[in-house]
Parts: sequence; C-alpha cells; structure tokens
Amino acid sequence: MAIIFQFIYSFFATTGFAIYFGAPVNSVIPSGIAGGLSWSLYYIVFLTLHNKILATFMGAFLVGALGEILATKYKKPATVFITPGIVSLVPGAGMYYTMSYLVGKDYNNAIATGTETFFVAAAIAIGVIISTMFSRLIKSFKKYT
Repeated sequence: MAIIFQFIYSFFATTGFAIYFGAPVNSVIPSGIAGGLSWSLYYIVFLTLHNKILATFMGAFLVGALGEILATKYKKPATVFITPGIVSLVPGAGMYYTMSYLVGKDYNNAIATGTETFFVAAAIAIGVIISTMFSRLIKSFKKYT
C-alpha cells in the first residue's frame, strides 16, 4: 500500500514541476507517470538493498529510458520528460544538511553528507546518460537491420 502512495505523491510532484517548467500540455501526464514510476523503483530498491546510490541510479535509468520512449511516441525532446521526472530523485535534503553542517562547523558530518549527496547526484547523471546511450544504440541497431 505504501508503494501506491509513493507513486501518487511522486506523480503529483513531477506533474507540478512539468507544469512549472512549461512542458507542453500533452506531455504533463506522461512526465508524471515517468516520475512516479522512477520514484517507485527507487523506493523499492532502497527498501530492499538499503543503498541510496544504487536506488537513485536505477530510478534515473528508468526515467531516462521512459523519457526516450515517450519522446519517440509524442515526438518531443526527451528532456521534456526527463527533467521533471528526475526532480523527485534530486538530493535536496542532502545539500541542505551538508550546508547546515558546514555552517555549524560540524565538518565530519558535512563531509559524510556531502560525499553521499555528490554520489547520489552523480548516480542521477550516469543513469540518464547510460539510458540515453542504450536508446541510441537500439535506434541505430534498428536502423541498420
């Protein structure tokens, strides 16, 4: 039941950001679905493996792959779907706490939190990049067969 609520919350958050970013009207709901599914995958992987970085990578990979699929279907750039879709994965709390620890001169916690935040952000970037590379590889393979 919790996974359904996680999907719903993420769907609305992603939809709100798609509207805020000025996404075309017919891509708002698909963006929300991509964001909801990616957060749901993140949630399941994190609960199963207790690894925030791997869970973020898998969620970003999924939103990247869905973004490429939706871009082909709706004939729009993939960024229209990917940008709002990754918003729920962005480590905003980690950035906040890193700065809070730095201001409070708690350097050990700042380093630990900042390092984790950096790796989570890198996992988002790498997940989207790898999914885009796979998409282009598949498209070029289909082109030559």
